[in-house]
Amino acid sequence: MTSSTVKAPAKSAYWEGLRDGSPFILMVVPFATVFGVVATDAGLSVAQAMGFSVLVIAGASQFAAVQMMLENAGIAFVLLAALAVNLRMAMYSAALVPYLGPAPLWKRALVAYLNFDQSYILSVTRYEARPEMSVTDRAAYFFGVASAIAPLWCAMTLVGIFAGSAIPESWALDFIVPIMFLAMVSPMLKSSAHVAAAAVSIIVALALVGLPSGIGLLIAAGAAMVTGALVETWIERRKA
Repeated sequence: MTSSTVKAPAKSAYWEGLRDGSPFILMVVPFATVFGVVATDAGLSVAQAMGFSVLVIAGASQFAAVQMMLENAGIAFVLLAALAVNLRMAMYSAALVPYLGPAPLWKRALVAYLNFDQSYILSVTRYEARPEMSVTDRAAYFFGVASAIAPLWCAMTLVGIFAGSAIPESWALDFIVPIMFLAMVSPMLKSSAHVAAAAVSIIVALALVGLPSGIGLLIAAGAAMVTGALVETWIERRKA
């Protein structure tokens, strides 16, 4: 068996991942562009705004952080808000271990860097549908999905940054942040626990709107996570 024969399945898996991830371009282009615009409006430099997209690659947490910057929150609160929104990535990582745990360290490190909603969801769905896939093929598929999204996210952020510098301040684009954030969060409300958590977060955030530096948002996030966990536990007990 030649080396080219061995590498063929992995190459095929990569292109399948690239194909499956391509439809998300329709979402990535406007979201990343708007992030670049709003990041500029929040006072970030080109390097700072690009650092967000290159290092984080997570729209929800990026928009949450910029929203708090627009509210003049302290850096500690900005970081806490971004981390709170991105806690799901830890669960994604744990769920990928049975499929990609045996992969070489450099591949696992790259998976950790490129682990975001689309790459995780599409990959796990494929792994469950095709349990016969080798670890090499699984990693190749994951990288294929990420290749369709991550570079474009960074590139369109840069486009938004330069577009934002040309937009007059009188246009007041601050309102775009909460709208875009709602557009990203609303499709995630797929269960009673999600809806309850969202409702509690809204109520608590509005009740604590007078607190300084975004403290109310952090408290609302914590209350939402507790509510979601409690509702999920209650539902599981009822089923049992």
